[in-house]
Amino acid sequence: MSNVAATAVKLAPVVLVFGSGVVFARRKVIGSDSSKAFSDFAFLFAIPCYLFGSLYASDLGQVFDPTAIAAYLVTALLGMVIVGVGARRVIGADARGTALRIMAGVQVNTTYFAIPVFVLLFGDAAPIFPTILLQVCVLTVIIIAIMEYGAAQDDSGGTPSAAMMRGVLAALGTPIVIACYLGVGANVANVPVPDWARDALAFSGNAAAPVALFALGLHLGASGLRLRATRRDEYALIIFKCVALPVMAFVISKYLFGIRGPWLTYLVLIAAMPAPQNLFIFAQRYDTDIDLAAAVVAKSSLVALMLVPVWLFVAR
Repeated sequence: MSNVAATAVKLAPVVLVFGSGVVFARRKVIGSDSSKAFSDFAFLFAIPCYLFGSLYASDLGQVFDPTAIAAYLVTALLGMVIVGVGARRVIGADARGTALRIMAGVQVNTTYFAIPVFVLLFGDAAPIFPTILLQVCVLTVIIIAIMEYGAAQDDSGGTPSAAMMRGVLAALGTPIVIACYLGVGANVANVPVPDWARDALAFSGNAAAPVALFALGLHLGASGLRLRATRRDEYALIIFKCVALPVMAFVISKYLFGIRGPWLTYLVLIAAMPAPQNLFIFAQRYDTDIDLAAAVVAKSSLVALMLVPVWLFVAR
């Protein structure tokens, strides 16, 4: 219980910013329709600035363990297949809805949840950076490609292969993906970046989490957080993200890849983190299942917080 309490205290700024959005929306100080503008700012500008600056300044060779990355990639890809098949066969979701559910079930909230938790438990968030890079440069490209594929079919039709190609090109051209590739490339090539530029990127990137959280609070403040009459797949996604995926990470990492020690703990805890904040941003960006995305982000965060001590015990 002490670990839960300490984690909750560490995440107090999250509650403050998110709660202010809820209060402002309920009191009609700021209209909930403004959440789209805040989300676009985070998606198109603040998050890319944060990712470029963080990846450029990181010691990539120290934090990138090939075996651990391979284990997590296998876990993530298997999770994507399970959620994707379920979304299409059971829920009957379209391309954008399927991509959103895959993102909810597999990707993790790193910016405002995983990083504070890892700093609290281990004094360092460096083990998360490979996951961030994997999510943005691989998993997010797949998600955006499917989203753009669905949007292209809705807008202009055409053959599936042409729509998918447009989706992939659009994914590779998004600011988040470009920022990651540039950050890693500049780091590896040791490209000098002036201090004033790095300070500007850090200043802008620090706004990513608060702005995205505030946007989520605005939306939920107006729509409310449903405990009953939810979408039938909402709790299934939360259970998969907070329970099934960590179990998969533990089994695959320990018994398939033979990982032991700190990296086993890191991988299980990373998989146990809640659905990503970007889920809500992507839902608004592509106009699909916005209420579902907002609810899954908020509820999975609460569940993940309660289960952190359990997964820490299991992984150790």
